[in-house]
Amino acid sequence: MDQSESVSACGAAITVLVAIELSKSAWVLAVHDPITDKISRRHLDGGDASGLISICERARNSAAGRSLDPVGVECVFEAGYDGFWLQRCLERAGITCRVMDPASLKVDRRARRVKTDRIDAESLLRALQAWRRGDRQACSFVRVPTLDEEDARRPHRELNRLRKERVAHVNRIKGLLALHGIMTYQPMRQDRRSKLAELRTAEGSALLPRCARRSRRGHSR
Repeated sequence: MDQSESVSACGAAITVLVAIELSKSAWVLAVHDPITDKISRRHLDGGDASGLISICERARNSAAGRSLDPVGVECVFEAGYDGFWLQRCLERAGITCRVMDPASLKVDRRARRVKTDRIDAESLLRALQAWRRGDRQACSFVRVPTLDEEDARRPHRELNRLRKERVAHVNRIKGLLALHGIMTYQPMRQDRRSKLAELRTAEGSALLPRCARRSRRGHSR
């Protein structure tokens, strides 16, 4: 175990806080120096975990050089598109990381008229600082699942997505037929294909060929 891991494991008296605003193309960091109480900003390419760890270690070493107490690092980012891989990566490097529930973050929408990554990173940082001071209403954090737990969720998520897609196809078929005055057709019935062939429009004619083919394609999907 190296020095950084031992500091993280024992719990440091002084902690460098790093808030990370994630996006696909870039990461914006708000880094709080516990010695000077100043906030600095850093930018990284999206996905650059090694660069993030380097920044955290430099900030830790800089603060440790000005303090007689052990110095730790704690990071935070919002749960979202990137999942939890970054949290696991940071934990393996001996850096504590929390994943914030985005819905729990208090935001004054009237004061914040322009959305920027810098503002978002600083909002995360302020929420973490308030939470560490004991304000449990400032924000809340999600439980990070294990890799096995995360993988076990995939079939359920895929099934839910397929159900939503099925509903969309059904609604499109109904909408297409409604254009011709047909309101009672049920695309989910087992005999839907034979019933489709028997349909007559409100004007008493058979479905036009392209309309019928479009409906059959919807059934196949």
